[in-house]
Amino acid sequence: MKQPAQAVLGVEQSARAQRWTERLEPNRLHVATAIAQAHGLPDLLGRILAARGAELQSAERFLDPSLRTLMPDPASLQDMTRAAERMAEAITRGETIGIFGDYDVDGASCVALVERFLRAHARSGRQRCLTYIPDRLTEGYGPSPEALTGLAEEGLGVILTVDCGTAGTAAIAAANAAGADVIVLDHHQAGEDLPPAFAVVNPNRQDDLSGQGHLAAAGVVFLFLVATAAALRRLGAHQDHAEPDLLGLLDLVALATVCDVVPFKDANRAFIAKGLKVLRLRHNAGLRALADEARLTEAPSTYSLGFVLGPRINAGGRVAPAGLGARLLATEDEAEAATIAARLEALNAQRKAIETGMLEGAAAMADAALAADPDAPLLFLGDADWHKGLVGLVAGRLTERFQRPSFVMTLDADGMATGSARSIPSVDLGTVVRDAVEEGLFVKGGGHAMAAGFSLQWEKQAAARAFLSERLSGSVANAATNRNLGLDGALSAGGATPELIDLLDRAGPYGPGHPRPRFAFPAHRVTRLRSIGTGHLRCTLQAADGSRIDAVAFRVEGSPLGDLLAGAEGQRLHVAGHLRRSVWQGRERIELMIEDAAASQDSPT
Repeated sequence: MKQPAQAVLGVEQSARAQRWTERLEPNRLHVATAIAQAHGLPDLLGRILAARGAELQSAERFLDPSLRTLMPDPASLQDMTRAAERMAEAITRGETIGIFGDYDVDGASCVALVERFLRAHARSGRQRCLTYIPDRLTEGYGPSPEALTGLAEEGLGVILTVDCGTAGTAAIAAANAAGADVIVLDHHQAGEDLPPAFAVVNPNRQDDLSGQGHLAAAGVVFLFLVATAAALRRLGAHQDHAEPDLLGLLDLVALATVCDVVPFKDANRAFIAKGLKVLRLRHNAGLRALADEARLTEAPSTYSLGFVLGPRINAGGRVAPAGLGARLLATEDEAEAATIAARLEALNAQRKAIETGMLEGAAAMADAALAADPDAPLLFLGDADWHKGLVGLVAGRLTERFQRPSFVMTLDADGMATGSARSIPSVDLGTVVRDAVEEGLFVKGGGHAMAAGFSLQWEKQAAARAFLSERLSGSVANAATNRNLGLDGALSAGGATPELIDLLDRAGPYGPGHPRPRFAFPAHRVTRLRSIGTGHLRCTLQAADGSRIDAVAFRVEGSPLGDLLAGAEGQRLHVAGHLRRSVWQGRERIELMIEDAAASQDSPT
């Protein structure tokens, strides 16, 4: 029987109940060495690449994730050619095209991509579009028969559903009856039965063999626009005016790909890498205004997309009219962009305040539930006073804190509950939620492996909880017994330099499926500990040689990690996390984002 490798720094159980391990498997050491030697790289970078699946032959694609080598042929997606040819036909005929979107960042980006593409053709006097984004609170996710019928009755021959539609059978049938051709551009998990659309372009439909199921919806839409541009070219549609600049739209694709937390692999890495370069040019009026409103002074990064710009765009769909994000991303009007950005900034502050109150109540309910049943594989919580637009955020926070899938919902007066669920790695929510729909326990539901939305009659909540618990208990238990924290090496505070960050950036961008390098800082003394914001802790870590690095741990107060840090002033801890370059008042600095910690051997017990 294979013996587990020795834990890094002897940490068998950290503050977050994790075993610290080397991310690079011993049998991959030779690959790391070969990559470093062949490409003239430092050993550390060779190890980082090999630990993320790079081989000697593929390392170049990791170091330079280009569209030329990584973007798939759009025609490899099922129904893509049919969809693109119908879209090209509609554009050449001057048909009005409907866009039915979603209210999150991915959905807003999809809407903006299509609107900007069509606007380029509108300048030739041939094209207009009509956009519809449902209200999260009153209409919920996805197309309804009323919404699509309303669009069709406006005289639209073609309606695109973007980031939704795979589960919209009734709505699409209604649109068909009203005379519209519906093209679904989606990426959510799909069952065997597909809606009766003119085309369903979804790499996660069961008969799609493209292997592109990791794409965000914006990635699917981008490929659709590439295919449509090619179809228009075949029709000679660009003889009297320039083709749209598709590469200039990659800032929107990068934004959606980061914010929808899809795997950073293959085409997604190219979309993000090239999209960040486009974003630095500040061509998009809305993104430029939002970055200025958020006082974003450092170069765009996956961090600024996911934690600065993304939450502000999402704020519109959560606590205000759902179309604000799409309007911001699509507009070319500087004044409109500035107005919307200012409003989203204010709404984001409002969202934070509401979320804090909800999270306090939900955490108390979770504590009580786990006190009664410590081995419960999931949390299943609802309250009539919770804001429908924020249940997903709260579910994510609970999952992070309690390390198990969380289903959080708000209860309506008519006995209906509407909610969102978030999962942990290796526990697939999307499949079990769809199965609950088929069992009649959920009225509707769907999503990804890590996130899902659902609704149910509250009278069925006990049966639904029992079904979900039975289906998820095995995978949750397996995840709990294999809670390892992979590390790429050990550093001292003095080794965290800008030059190191430059080196690490060569293997980026980092995110799900291509994790940011994580390092252990052994036996560093915790000093200048202080609380900041809502539940965050900041400190300085000092190495034995006197070198220091600033560090921050987000949303940890009241958690085991927060408790360990809060009581460690002047003591030495083993600390693990990733490094980030930040700019404050024009000065660049490197700080450690703390992910875990453990007592060192020379610390008091």
